[in-house]
Amino acid sequence: MLTVRIVPCLDVRDGRVVKGVKFQGLRDAGDPVERAAAYEAGGGDELVILDVSATPEGRGNAVETTRAVRRALGIPLTVGGGVRAASDAGRLLDAGADKVGVNTAAVQDPTLLTAIATRYGAQCTVLALDAARRLDGAGWEVVVRSGKERTGMDAIRWAVEAASRGAGEILLTSWDRDGTRAGYDLELIAAVRAAVSVPIIASGGAAHAEHMVDAVRAGADALLAASIFHDGETTPLSLKRALGRAGIPVRT
Repeated sequence: MLTVRIVPCLDVRDGRVVKGVKFQGLRDAGDPVERAAAYEAGGGDELVILDVSATPEGRGNAVETTRAVRRALGIPLTVGGGVRAASDAGRLLDAGADKVGVNTAAVQDPTLLTAIATRYGAQCTVLALDAARRLDGAGWEVVVRSGKERTGMDAIRWAVEAASRGAGEILLTSWDRDGTRAGYDLELIAAVRAAVSVPIIASGGAAHAEHMVDAVRAGADALLAASIFHDGETTPLSLKRALGRAGIPVRT
């Protein structure tokens, strides 16, 4: 079994780290460069930056933030938000990103995933899949524009299609659990795991190590969290120690 990665996430708006619940009610959570350096020093395996304002406001991607964070960061960096073309991905990669996440634009034009994967490689192409439980409770649908729009698309089918089009990894966020600290949506993780073979980064709802253990057992390859790090409740290294005690292999 490959080691499980701990991935701190920085949601960035107007050059500042923010955090909310279900992508709403955003509060300031610090400077992205300072946060990035601290999370690497604290044992983070990778870092994700999501520009939560880029797509809803029609703004460009966070090239300058990526460049500034890369200067302070040695671990792999994934950046998403506002990527509408392969050239946008290229600018982020040139600025220092190792991987690029795509959500809304890929839903609108699935060939974007193929274009990015063809030009830069599947290892650089991440589908950021935000999923919400359907209102009738039967499965999950894809949500876009920072959760403001339900698409009606089946989330599991979209994961399969995205992988077939070149996505080398899926950043799977439960919109229902985001910021709630109620734990990851284990049923969602298990359903996507049964459908695809690419790595899954579980996101949305983590409060403590037990939630992460559950997510790994449901099929996650990596574990993303934000508020528990932003609020100083724990560190990636502390979580790794707890995961190790539970028999889950982690990077030390």
